[in-house]
Amino acid sequence: MTELPTAFYKQLSEGEFEPTVATQGPWSPDFQHGGPPSSLLTHALRIHPAACPFRIIRITIEILNAVPVTPCEITVEVVRGGRRIDLLRGEYRSGGKTYLIAHAWRVFSEVGLTMATPDAYSVPLLPEAQAHDLYSMFGNFPYVEALEWRFSKGGFDALGPATVWTRPRIPLIEDQEVDGLEALVLMIDSANGISAELDFDQWTYVPVDMTVGILRPPEGPWFGMEARTAIGDDGSGQTTTVAFDRRGTVGRSLHTLFIRPR
Repeated sequence: MTELPTAFYKQLSEGEFEPTVATQGPWSPDFQHGGPPSSLLTHALRIHPAACPFRIIRITIEILNAVPVTPCEITVEVVRGGRRIDLLRGEYRSGGKTYLIAHAWRVFSEVGLTMATPDAYSVPLLPEAQAHDLYSMFGNFPYVEALEWRFSKGGFDALGPATVWTRPRIPLIEDQEVDGLEALVLMIDSANGISAELDFDQWTYVPVDMTVGILRPPEGPWFGMEARTAIGDDGSGQTTTVAFDRRGTVGRSLHTLFIRPR
């Protein structure tokens, strides 16, 4: 394993960040994996000021273009304000161009207001540490090395549904502790990769969006997902995911895929 930087991003000033090599994805050293910029947007939305204890219950990220490994600016605005529920909009911009747009619903969190109902999903046991050759289908690249991966089912070297536990090896932002929701988003953007149904060398299957519904705050340091991909007959697909931590299910996600032969 190569030596990792101190974080995925360095904060330059309020709302301005510089991505490190750890953000690089498998396609080119010039472009980020979708997980880190999506997680950074989630961070900005999560910490946006509120008059009461709000919690994000759903976030949708629209992926407009491949995100370059260049300094960026994150902005957040309130689309629909309220005392008990609001809607935020965030943008990830670099060089004057918008690369990601996010919308997040937040609610006034009143623990004990409702009775929780159990989810039928059974969380798998956390496996022992696994060999680093799990990444053979895509090759090793900085983002995948910046997280620890432990597969309960499937793997990066196999096609089909997969279940994996992960934890970040470095912070999202230098000198800042990683929040559970941000760590979950950092991981869950890889759902279409771990559950790929097509050979990566012959096909491109790019997510154009990601929606994550959050039932309760994720608790680390380990986070997991069970992902599966379904493909239509017109060059589109969907990846659906159950997200969990050691306590149980924390939510579900959906990726919409654009699929074409290379």
